[in-house]
Amino acid sequence: MREPPAVLAGALQGRAAPAVEVLSAHKTYPNGTVALQPVELTVQEGEFVTLLGPSGCGKSTLLKMIAGLLEPTDGRLLLWRKPVAALEESQRKLAFVFQSPTLMPWASVAANVRLPLDLAGVARAEADSRVMDALALVGLAKFASALPRNLSGGMQMRVSIARSLVVQPNLLLMDEPFGALDEITRHKLDADLLALWREKKLTVIFVTHSIHEAVFLSTRVVMMAARPGRITEEVLIDEPYPRSHDFMVTPRFAAYAKRLQDSLLRASHDTDEENRA
Repeated sequence: MREPPAVLAGALQGRAAPAVEVLSAHKTYPNGTVALQPVELTVQEGEFVTLLGPSGCGKSTLLKMIAGLLEPTDGRLLLWRKPVAALEESQRKLAFVFQSPTLMPWASVAANVRLPLDLAGVARAEADSRVMDALALVGLAKFASALPRNLSGGMQMRVSIARSLVVQPNLLLMDEPFGALDEITRHKLDADLLALWREKKLTVIFVTHSIHEAVFLSTRVVMMAARPGRITEEVLIDEPYPRSHDFMVTPRFAAYAKRLQDSLLRASHDTDEENRA
């Protein structure tokens, strides 16, 4: 079934509780550096939203604030209308995928994926079952006993994604997870991620520096500028799913990429103006 994002977004807007609400949240560090100006952002349940912008624009800061890994200086962040710290009250979960796999090199793939369940005190039999289900979702069921050093970079990132899926999240936060990978591996993981997003009905917020990746993945792209970090524009990617890589050589894809490129250049120009000031 092909799902046009504009129609999907219209249906999502009618739901009572957005997945994420950022309400005038901002971040200033103790040394006076303004990492993020007050941000207003709403992400509806089921969206795939990408944060795009030049280095230092606050993409990772905003993502970590949503995850509860950083406290805002002021403002509020709500997940399903609950404060981040009270997420469990909404009977929902989030998971965070970092830029690098951050795997334990001495532990097997299965043990790495099981880690959050072990920390949560999940019974071993249930945990092992969920680990194998998660590894199957990312195509690594045959590598459960392997050590990370025996896997390629792309496979290690799949382990990291499986570790996030094993907690059965509703919200998946991803901080440029494929940036260090070669283009072929990156394209494959992008396609696999979209399949997981649709199959598991996830809400995803994804950070990237890649315009092409943003267009391919997203229902909506949020452009940010730096120094201080802020949102400058939002672009709806009004294209149906599933998306194949053939989409990336179409005139419509090129038009979206050109619009985002122009927006990114404006954001970078604004950053340069701030630096000169």
